[in-house]
Amino acid sequence: MAEPPLALWSVTLTVAGPAVDVTELRTALDRLVGERPFLSSIRYSDTRVEVRYWDEARDVDDAAAMAVRLWPEHRASTGLPAWDVVGVEVVDRATVEHRAAQRQRGVLRPPRRARAARAGLDLLGDVAPW
Repeated sequence: MAEPPLALWSVTLTVAGPAVDVTELRTALDRLVGERPFLSSIRYSDTRVEVRYWDEARDVDDAAAMAVRLWPEHRASTGLPAWDVVGVEVVDRATVEHRAAQRQRGVLRPPRRARAARAGLDLLGDVAPW
């Protein structure tokens, strides 16, 4: 029997932990982008990081499981802090499109990413402080 086609999922992973030096954190995040070049955006502070990206997976369970492994699997090779995953959001493309339509109608506040786009930032691999 043929495998079902992979779906495209919008993933937001949030990790947090004790405060670290933001210069060292930024360097580690840049290395993460080097290892995972298709990350859409990363926002960070000295105690929290939010990573956004698109992923292909069979279903939401697979996409969420891969998201939860992202930080620990790249921790040693990039020098990321030993923080814990504190949030994962995985939504399908239709939900992303629905939210975008709601924002266009003024129902939802524009996300950080949209505001960054107006500022002229390159959004593929965009790493910026909060």
